[in-house]
Amino acid sequence: MESKTEKRLVMGAIILLTLFLSPIFILGDNAHIRVHDNLDSNLAWYKVLAESGEILGSTEARIPQIINGELQRNAFGTEYSLIVWLHAWFPTMIAYGLSQGITRFVAFFGMYLLLKKHFIPGEKRGIIRVGVSLAFAMTPFWPSGMLSTLGMPLALWAFLNIRNRENSWKNYLVLTLIPLYASVVLGFFFFLTAIGIFWLVDVIRGKGWNWPFFFAIVYMTGIFMLVEYRLVYSFLFDHEPNSRDEYFHARLTFWNSVRLSFKNYFIGHNHVMTVHTIVIQPVLFIAFIYVWLKKNWQQEKTFVFLFALNFLLSVWYAFWFYRGWLPLTERLHFLDTFNFARYHFLRPLIIYVLFAISLKILWNQGLWWRKSVPLIAIAQVVLLLFANEEVVFQNRPSVGEFYAIDQFEEIKEYIGLPQADYRVASIGIHPAIAQYNGFYTLDTYNNFYPLTYKYEFRKIIEKELNKNKTIRTYFDEWGGRCYIFTAELGKHYMFKKNSKKTLKNLELNTDQFKQMGGSYFFSAIPIENAEENGLALEKVFQSEESAWKIHLYRAM
Repeated sequence: MESKTEKRLVMGAIILLTLFLSPIFILGDNAHIRVHDNLDSNLAWYKVLAESGEILGSTEARIPQIINGELQRNAFGTEYSLIVWLHAWFPTMIAYGLSQGITRFVAFFGMYLLLKKHFIPGEKRGIIRVGVSLAFAMTPFWPSGMLSTLGMPLALWAFLNIRNRENSWKNYLVLTLIPLYASVVLGFFFFLTAIGIFWLVDVIRGKGWNWPFFFAIVYMTGIFMLVEYRLVYSFLFDHEPNSRDEYFHARLTFWNSVRLSFKNYFIGHNHVMTVHTIVIQPVLFIAFIYVWLKKNWQQEKTFVFLFALNFLLSVWYAFWFYRGWLPLTERLHFLDTFNFARYHFLRPLIIYVLFAISLKILWNQGLWWRKSVPLIAIAQVVLLLFANEEVVFQNRPSVGEFYAIDQFEEIKEYIGLPQADYRVASIGIHPAIAQYNGFYTLDTYNNFYPLTYKYEFRKIIEKELNKNKTIRTYFDEWGGRCYIFTAELGKHYMFKKNSKKTLKNLELNTDQFKQMGGSYFFSAIPIENAEENGLALEKVFQSEESAWKIHLYRAM
């Protein structure tokens, strides 16, 4: 009887998850989705890569459309990742919806299998397993991270099976396929090192060497290295200085780091949002109090360990940015270029496993709690319904309004030259918009590109950087956003068509812009002193379907 009930719960969860995904497919370009590290970058990158003809390009290949062809093909990741091909085969929003579907359904079934087999066994706890798994699958993960965090439960399920000497082909199939839809640097490097430590602790505790478990870790690591061969090549063999060589992360004071620890612990991080503050966190504390009052430390040792680890990972994340690291990072440069703070990317897995164990602990406290547990699980699912992108970003431009294809087609026709024959840059909007529409841009948002290009580009905006410490530090000590920064606009680059903002005292080196091949600026706002900067206003472009009013300035 209970098994039938659980099957119904699973079917209900599948239906609800399908409905959760439906706005993407129903609304298409009218859907509202995340802008940060999504519309402003990755979705445009996939389209640029697909249209460049370099998806299968060599490790030495370049992408001609961006920064005068100095951007390496390797900056766009591996062709062995399915997400690249989804965007090559399908229009953007269909590819995006399919990617969301793959990720969320794998997340649901992965967490469900993990809980049922290893953490919450027993016939009468189906509501905990299904409810927590559904909630986990609905978390607002970073879209281009794919299964980098949401695939961890399924991977852990396979590893724990192998650790228990269950060497089924299914486990190895999981370890083989996940690397084709996940990133090693955005999740699985940290997961695999944690699993490696887990294996070593087993050895130290006298549980034997367990070579199948060790081999499984090596196997999945090897698959990731093959899939991410471009990353491996760039790290080991590409010695050209790049923008990441000037990334300085250790700048927080001790007390700022303490504050960030608690902020991360209670609220989470933008790239791995868990929405755990309102429902889950109080439940974890209540469960901990019961364990403490009843002295169940040994019985609930998994819960206690994960409870402590959850907090320690937030501390690690925050103190990675503590300025006390400086002496070490100055000696070991890779500590700056690789973000070891991302061990906190393990937290979505840990928090939701903790949530399930906490509900089990409460379930065991008597009839009142047993009746309350389903309501708590439902409350978290309902909360996550309001975390749907269509709800959260309803006041942001839709996908169609953001990329404004018709408006930029009009601009292209007005200019009247092949797009490869001239270069543009954007002011007050993301350069990804121009890139998505086929324009060749001098500006970009990319994780790494040649340092020599950064220095050349800096000459265009040097006077503006000198007027504003915030953008100067942002550009000089990171530079991932190689934008036309201005002192008046600061770190803002989404000025919609109803904005009243203008640029009054712009100081650009237009000669340098032209020397680099620049011809036009796409500005979201008027430049009052355009002539002083050697710029001529050609035309203003507006569209009902666009979020922007584009002022086309030509470099004279």
